[in-house]
Amino acid sequence: MQRRTRGINTGLLLLLSQIFHIGINNIPPVTLATLAVNVWFFLNPWKPLYHSCISVEKCYQQKDWQRLLLSPLHHGDDWHLYFNMVSMLWKGVKLEKRLGSRWFAYILATFSLLTGVVYLLLQFAFAELMNQPDFKRNCAVGFSGVLFALKVLSNHYCPGGFVNILGFPVPNRFACWAELVAIHFCTPGTSFAGHLAGILVGLMYTQGPLKKVMDSCAGIFVSNAVPSGQQYHFNNAGPSGYQNRYAEGRPVTYEATYRNYDVYTAGLSEEEQLERALRASIWDRGNTRNGPMPYGFRLPPEEEMRRQRLHRFDGQ
Repeated sequence: MQRRTRGINTGLLLLLSQIFHIGINNIPPVTLATLAVNVWFFLNPWKPLYHSCISVEKCYQQKDWQRLLLSPLHHGDDWHLYFNMVSMLWKGVKLEKRLGSRWFAYILATFSLLTGVVYLLLQFAFAELMNQPDFKRNCAVGFSGVLFALKVLSNHYCPGGFVNILGFPVPNRFACWAELVAIHFCTPGTSFAGHLAGILVGLMYTQGPLKKVMDSCAGIFVSNAVPSGQQYHFNNAGPSGYQNRYAEGRPVTYEATYRNYDVYTAGLSEEEQLERALRASIWDRGNTRNGPMPYGFRLPPEEEMRRQRLHRFDGQ
């Protein structure tokens, strides 16, 4: 590992200011860890970029498969890091709260690996179809392929609305394709195949079999990690419970204690959550004990009973 030559990294400073502006405590753990790992590898590259980037020639022909793991974590310069990590920050906050930290970490790891594999297949196909061997030597680096896959997920869960791309309103469900074309023509040097690979991986998850395969693999890993007689049910929000079988084979289902963010957000969008939070803050200042709980929160049964006793006491 070698340290990057020191200088004024304006992009890195802007990224740190964005993180502190949002507040570290407001960033989910997997998203925050992803930002930290990418910043660490930018300041302390594991290998030079030429030995970290991914290409058909280096990975397939020279069997240097470790590049599949290294390429998403390395960036060309501080601005490359800044734009990718700011995009990761906003997508990660939204998706991790929706899917849960464990499943989101699973998605990031899977997408990082698959995006590289699909990129190699695309470059090989382009080289063969267009009879251009240079495609096999094109070397790509950065996290943007994974970000395009996450954008497909984000648009899948929030399909309505429009986004502004180069001054034109584009429906959310087509935004990733519009951005793919806009970035390719407006930003020379970007990897069209790398971004396209991310979109295809995202579609494999939302429209194809990838999610079912990930569900099956997650179930296998979880079942191997728990004692026999207990079965965990793993979905895209993490383990949801397990069954404990009696000697006569009668199953009894228990609820697991993993946190479900939908209980806290009540299915609201980020804007609606912010509006509710502001109203709840005003409500808390004027009502410290009486009145209903803020919308979207549920008290445990014993806490609800305690509040009822307080209400009865106050009414006497």
